[in-house]
Amino acid sequence: SYNRWKSITIEEGLMGFFDDAQEMLDKGVSMAKGAVSGVAVEQQGFVKGFVRLCNDGWDQGWHERNGGNATYRLTPEDLSSCRSYFYDTPSSWVPLGLAAPGMRCSFFLATRAGGFMRNVALDPDASLGIVELNAEGDAWRIVWGFKNGGMPTSEFASHVLIHEARAAATEGASRVLYHAHPVNVVALSAVLPLEARTFTRALWKAMTESVIAFPEGIGVVPWMVPGGPDIARATADLMDAYAACVWAQHGLFCSGVDFDATFGLMHTVEKAADIYVRARLLNGGGDFPNTIPDAGLRAIAAMYGFTVNEAFLEV
Repeated sequence: SYNRWKSITIEEGLMGFFDDAQEMLDKGVSMAKGAVSGVAVEQQGFVKGFVRLCNDGWDQGWHERNGGNATYRLTPEDLSSCRSYFYDTPSSWVPLGLAAPGMRCSFFLATRAGGFMRNVALDPDASLGIVELNAEGDAWRIVWGFKNGGMPTSEFASHVLIHEARAAATEGASRVLYHAHPVNVVALSAVLPLEARTFTRALWKAMTESVIAFPEGIGVVPWMVPGGPDIARATADLMDAYAACVWAQHGLFCSGVDFDATFGLMHTVEKAADIYVRARLLNGGGDFPNTIPDAGLRAIAAMYGFTVNEAFLEV
């Protein structure tokens, strides 16, 4: 009947109205949550420390264009403080290209692939993101940040494998991994033999603070194509023993328990390299006569109560 048809039509119209209203409300809630999420996570202490690390590196001139990257492995407390702001629907799982079972189910704050370090402080939730590893440690997905379609650094696989090595070497204490392109370190990789002992001795003997900052020495990886599994494994193998590792003709990786320790290590290695380079130039390009003797390096270790890598010292 007409009355029944009219009743059904009105009911369908109301249902359509409420469906549209709910869809608009859902979109509004989603947008609002996204806005709150960005602000809320950006205010976390670990994010502020990460942003400062990136900005300080940019100010040092270590990050031309989109050069360099960084990651931080979240603590359970970090995760608890920001998990409620994660996306309702994370991204799809993406294969890592290798397996790091020691990092299974870990969460990492990471810089964006192709991103510029100079932009991190200006727009953190576009320049950074939080990435979760799966239960096998061989795939990742985005749970926060990287707005407008970003993804973690192209060297993320290297970071994960190195994090696994450093966590094992430090009983889980190491959480920060920082990769930059400091000029003097890269320059030295063009003229020094690409092996750990030579590099370490050059820096130890050029500046007193070097042996204090990296008493185990620094590793050196010969030039390799970045971003792939081979350089990831080569670096992780070395960083089982060293907190810092040179990538020849490319840059430097440094790890640490926090942002200050990691930035400080990078800064010390580069400053020692700068002093070494300047001393060689002042001496006409040759070896310079005044360096810290090996007995002096041992005396520094004894004074400050740490163990120096005796394999890198003369008998």
